[in-house]
Amino acid sequence: MIQENDVATFAAGCFWGVEDRFRQMPGVIDVVSGYTGGHVDHPDYRQVCSGDTGHAEAVEVRFDPDRIGFEDLVRAFFAMHDPTTPNRQGPDVGTQYRSAIFTHGQTQHEIAERMRDEQQATLDRPIVTEIVPASAFWPAEDYHQRYLEKRRAGVL
Repeated sequence: MIQENDVATFAAGCFWGVEDRFRQMPGVIDVVSGYTGGHVDHPDYRQVCSGDTGHAEAVEVRFDPDRIGFEDLVRAFFAMHDPTTPNRQGPDVGTQYRSAIFTHGQTQHEIAERMRDEQQATLDRPIVTEIVPASAFWPAEDYHQRYLEKRRAGVL
């Protein structure tokens, strides 16, 4: 049974690539693309893209803690995007593309802060990643789920 600490939520720009990369990690059970960190219930893609909902495009990662730890996920998160760029990843610009770790409990929060500080020691620019308690997570529309996997398979 999945426990609270067996779920991790990350925002690192467009959720398609982030979902795909986490999905490939051994010990990850499932990854869902969605929206979190905002003030609108049940937002849709159009609303989030407007920048008016406060939500970030994010992924919810369910993992087996006997096979992969939260630290490993945070390490991968920092490696898959530029945590020093506020509200932007590649060509995607806006608060919905911000860098954030939405923590599930105090232990995750402490680990995320420690790992951010360790990562910061290796960089010349300040890390802008938010580390905040997780709030409601709203799954994105079906066509966003496994988007890159579907494209590789020729389904899209």
